Amino acid sequence: MKYGHVYRWRKYRPELFGRRCRILAHGSMNSRLVEFEDGTRHVVSGNALRRAP
Repeated sequence: MKYGHVYRWRKYRPELFGRRCRILAHGSMNSRLVEFEDGTRHVVSGNALRRAP
């Protein structure tokens, strides 16, 4: 599975900004479980994610 999304919200979680991730699960209220390239997992808003170029 490739990392096809990028975290884009600098204001709320600046340490995650610009990092590539992949979506593992969709939750209620537009939440997503994502895994970053270094293996860490976070629950973030779906609005914070954009497709990677």
